[in-house]
Amino acid sequence: MTETETITVADVSEGPGGDADAEPGAPVSLPVVELLTGRGFVTGKSGSGKSNTASVLVENLLSNNFPVLVVDTDGEYYGLKEEFELLHAGADDECDIQVSPEHAEKIASLALEGNVPIILDVSGYLDDDEAKELLLSVARHLFAKEKKLKKPFLMLVEEVHEYIPEGGGLDETGKMLIKIGKRGRKHGLGIVGISQRPADVKKDFITQCDWLVWHRLTWNNDTNVVSRIIDAEHASAVEDLGDGEAFLMTDWSESVRRVQFHRKRTFDAGATPGLDDFERPELKSISDDLVSDLREISDEQERRESELADLRQELDEKERRIRELESELEDARDLSRMADKFAQAMLQKAEAPYRGGEGRNLARPVPSDQAELREYEPNTEDETADEVGSDAGSDTPASAEATDAKGEDDAKGEDDTKGDDFPEIEPNDWPTPGTMAVGGDTADDGTEADETQSAADDSADGQADVTFGAGEAPPGAEPNRNDATATDAAGESDAEPGTREAVVARLRGRIEDFPDLSQEMLAHYREAGTADPVDAHVAAGGTPKQTLAYGRNRPLRRAGLIEHVGRDTYRYSLPDRVAERFDDHLDDADLAAVTRAVERSFVDEATLAGETVHDGGTDGGRSIPVEERTDVEVVPDDDSVKPDDGFVAEDAAIIDDESEESPSTAADSGERTDRDDERVTTADDDDGETTPAESDTGGVEIL
Repeated sequence: MTETETITVADVSEGPGGDADAEPGAPVSLPVVELLTGRGFVTGKSGSGKSNTASVLVENLLSNNFPVLVVDTDGEYYGLKEEFELLHAGADDECDIQVSPEHAEKIASLALEGNVPIILDVSGYLDDDEAKELLLSVARHLFAKEKKLKKPFLMLVEEVHEYIPEGGGLDETGKMLIKIGKRGRKHGLGIVGISQRPADVKKDFITQCDWLVWHRLTWNNDTNVVSRIIDAEHASAVEDLGDGEAFLMTDWSESVRRVQFHRKRTFDAGATPGLDDFERPELKSISDDLVSDLREISDEQERRESELADLRQELDEKERRIRELESELEDARDLSRMADKFAQAMLQKAEAPYRGGEGRNLARPVPSDQAELREYEPNTEDETADEVGSDAGSDTPASAEATDAKGEDDAKGEDDTKGDDFPEIEPNDWPTPGTMAVGGDTADDGTEADETQSAADDSADGQADVTFGAGEAPPGAEPNRNDATATDAAGESDAEPGTREAVVARLRGRIEDFPDLSQEMLAHYREAGTADPVDAHVAAGGTPKQTLAYGRNRPLRRAGLIEHVGRDTYRYSLPDRVAERFDDHLDDADLAAVTRAVERSFVDEATLAGETVHDGGTDGGRSIPVEERTDVEVVPDDDSVKPDDGFVAEDAAIIDDESEESPSTAADSGERTDRDDERVTTADDDDGETTPAESDTGGVEIL
């Protein structure tokens, strides 16, 4: 290719705006180098002939073996294949090969290095972003390769206003086309933009063009562009141009000529369809050698996509399996929790007081003096004798009956004796007075009194059934005594184990062992409902000294008679302990009656007589505010304290005991640590002996 080589694309036309020196009908030739490496712009309204002009340019270049790449946005350039061998690449089945951005580098190599003319048909892509990504990738590879090859090559872009619009911002594709327009010439890469709306094309591109073709334009915004680029005379004349007629403006001739472009020789696929039948011409096929590499890329892409699909499917299957396992694990955890709750409920029921057990607090450790279930063995003869002796005070002559029973047992044999000592009870049977189990109990002095039931009929007469309501009795048994009788019997040491009287006697014995001030504090908690230990201590007749108040408060808390419910606040909880001892089988009336019987140990009869019995204790009273405590005389810790100040001899032991107790000691005894106890245990550092409040409980909960 020489610098002077030209192609003839049009003839001079007669009319306003033409070159006066040119004869009408004279051929118009364009230099090939300027077309291939320069920047051009062809515009005109629909039907004015702009696509025909572009096709004529491409036909002349292909006829002279100059390769081009046409970006076809409407699928109208495949008609060139009627005469020329081009690679038609795109997304339609009519294309020679379906391509994607992965083919961009190979397309650029075929165009520049293989000298293969290419139609990049982007009209078949349903996703505009995918079409723009393909054009961007091809343009980038063309620009990069041309920097090294510096081979004249023309890139023609239809509907260029979609990529480099005037009003909107530029995406990466538009920026790349502007870059080619500004810098492609020095590398040998030319570009031609085609649009029917010059007003919509970015003016930075139009003003950089070396040659421009203005076909017929009628819209004012478009003719204003002609007026700005050429002049007003041509802006007026451009509205009257015929089909295929245009104003040709070039930098190399520095003139504006009115020309008539030739008609294209190949099939016009972009022509407006008429009434005649559409006949598609026979198109030249591309050589398989040219597309073999592209097909390999397509095959590799399909293989990767297939592998990705398999991996996604495998991942979905694993995620589904994980969800199934998590669901099964959660179900197993639910079943495990249900089994634990069921086992705990059965164990609580088996050890409930109405069955003769000691009751059970699952939240606390098993005391050292409590026997495991496996340690219980059938009663020996000595235990039977103890049982006979313990029944001597009952209404039924238990000694005689036991002697007769023993004689009969001797006659029946050892196995029968053991069977009589342990009557069989079905798990779901409600306990009756005759079959109620009687468990061992630990006396206050530390000795264990194990009493067993020799026969169901022997104990029916002497034992009240705690499972029946007040005033009721099971068939064949004595009616229950009234509350007053139950209260009196609660204090008897020979109360039948497992009965209501035994529970009342045990609780009252525990409370009566407390120091007097602790009992008075418990009475204050009963009256107030909730209170501060210092307030309770003052109300009980003690001093407002914090260490003394918390020292006498501790045995009440350890015994479960009060509960910590907030900072410096405790709640009266004796009714809760009574309900637990009977495994929540008492109704409200019975619970109130038993609680009232226990409360007789620390509340005077006059106070109880003036109250109405109801469950939950009495409400009333209030905590003494901090500002009212300042009115109480604070007693100094010295020998000047007088007895009527509320300071008693045991206060010294409490103070000394508080200084000796450490957090580790509290932890060993199973004591729950809170802010109140921390304040008490950090009092003085004087050594002292265990206080009466500590010694009476042994440092553990008694309920």
